[in-house]
Amino acid sequence: MPDDADSPESRAAVYTSMAAGGGFRHELEIKRSRFITVLQRAPDEDSARSLVSGLRREFRDARHHCSAFVLGPDRRVQRSNDDGEPSGTAGIPMLEALLKRETAPGVTDLSDVAAVVVRYFGGILLGAGGLVRAYSESVSSALEAAPLVRRQRLRICSVPVPHATAGRLENELRAAGYVMAGASYDAQTTVFRLALPDDTAGLAQAADRVAALTAGTAALLPGESEWIDVAIS
Repeated sequence: MPDDADSPESRAAVYTSMAAGGGFRHELEIKRSRFITVLQRAPDEDSARSLVSGLRREFRDARHHCSAFVLGPDRRVQRSNDDGEPSGTAGIPMLEALLKRETAPGVTDLSDVAAVVVRYFGGILLGAGGLVRAYSESVSSALEAAPLVRRQRLRICSVPVPHATAGRLENELRAAGYVMAGASYDAQTTVFRLALPDDTAGLAQAADRVAALTAGTAALLPGESEWIDVAIS
């Protein structure tokens, strides 16, 4: 079966990922060894492997750069690497920590995330069991502190309005609970992007709300669906 995690038939409606940005770092010391965990959003395998390569350059004097990542809304792409640690003591525990992370009670849907644990050996052997616990704890504790967001497949709709009324309309749409996905501007108009659930009733309701708020002078123009970050409440 191909690893096409973005194929239409395999898409989840919603999943959780790392917040976009420069990544997150967390460090543990266990029996004098330093375990530096780096988490970062990874939309594809190239970006996950690029993170590993970058950390190898940054921490070139470290003994191990172990990694794991899970990709796709349905988490079909899963990889791990022990990078010289005894087989099964680093990459797999890291991957399991990603897969078992609960993002809500009973919900394990974390994806599009790469984890790299950089280890500086402290001179004390941990043994196979100790390594499994250390790598698992390193990723789990980093995930506890890392910023996460809910990603939802939403229909992007455009609402063009004159600049003079754009500020008021944006405030009213936000107050009504709509997810704003940015805006663009030209000489006469501001074009808001609204991210809406992709169902007929919801789109019709939003169109009616826009018409009511603008006295019928603006219309909701449905576009393509996209994955949008929605803050976790």
